[in-house]
Amino acid sequence: MLNADDDYDKLTPEQREIRDKENRAREQKEQAALPYTWTQELGELDVTLPVPQGTRGRDLAVTLTKKKLSIGLKGQDVIIAGELCQEIKVEDSTWTVQDNNKVLVHLEKLNQQAWWENVLTHHPKIDTRKIEPKDSKLSELDGETRGMVEKMMFDNQQKQLGKPTSDELKKMEALKKFQAAHPELDFSNAKIS
Repeated sequence: MLNADDDYDKLTPEQREIRDKENRAREQKEQAALPYTWTQELGELDVTLPVPQGTRGRDLAVTLTKKKLSIGLKGQDVIIAGELCQEIKVEDSTWTVQDNNKVLVHLEKLNQQAWWENVLTHHPKIDTRKIEPKDSKLSELDGETRGMVEKMMFDNQQKQLGKPTSDELKKMEALKKFQAAHPELDFSNAKIS
């Protein structure tokens, strides 16, 4: 039996578009039925939960742990509670009451390179393959990632110009140093890749 993903690969572009549209409509309906709304970036997730007008922070019972979230009004039933889709950095996650009628919960993801399918594991999932992240600025990236992206951009530009990439330049530089250190060797017929 084929699963939905295997089946999807065999669809025509028109059939894929129809299926995508149906899936988006289903997802939107499921997400609209949740008692909260949520958005995410790769490294963080924000949940907005409506509460009765006049609610203040001291009226709430909020629990945030590495894998669990619970929000309710003290002395009443919990509004939402359950296991988080993935782990969070508790010390970097916060919550606040806005306009005395909604709770804003900011969750810092432990794995900052993964999209979440849902907030709580028992809630409907979204198709994370269809997420289109907003463009980020090079200056917003951490040092290691920024260096890697800059190297890739440089190498791509060099290839387009028919010039050596950064790795090829390093090899050429090492060869020059070796040749300078060993002038007695003849490299005239050497093929170096």
